[in-house]
Amino acid sequence: MFSKSKINDPAPKPQESSSAPAPGGSTSAPVQSSAPAPAPKAKPPASSLSSDLHITGNIKTTGDIQVEGTVEGDIRAHLLTIGEGATIKGEVIADDVVINGRIVGRVRGLKVRLTSTARVEGDIIHKTIAIESGAHFEGSVQRQDDPLSSGGPKKSAAPQPATRAES
Repeated sequence: MFSKSKINDPAPKPQESSSAPAPGGSTSAPVQSSAPAPAPKAKPPASSLSSDLHITGNIKTTGDIQVEGTVEGDIRAHLLTIGEGATIKGEVIADDVVINGRIVGRVRGLKVRLTSTARVEGDIIHKTIAIESGAHFEGSVQRQDDPLSSGGPKKSAAPQPATRAES
């Protein structure tokens, strides 16, 4: 792939000078083929929804989200952090969920963590879970190897509205 440049040779050999193309022509091909590969994209910083923000609608990203305000709708993200003053009314789906605030709805995540200030009213479907002392949780907990798949949990979605209506 790489070859020694003929420019640095002390004297060209007679065979090379008669049969080889001009030095400029022979060195241009390797330079074109050895262009640097594109650098991998840097991970963007987490999106932050401030405490004075009220969103009605669904949010979907492959990145990270820090929610401090109110969201009425579903959220799907890679890492989702719910701040202490935040309220989510809808389903939360993320690889990693850290709950410091309030969620009314289902939580689905590979890793789910309820801190001591968390308030969750709904079911949690997880691969791993941690619940700190002081966290408030009303609902059921179910472990699944793939909690992010939408196939299994939808079966249990029908009884949920009836349960909430009775509360």
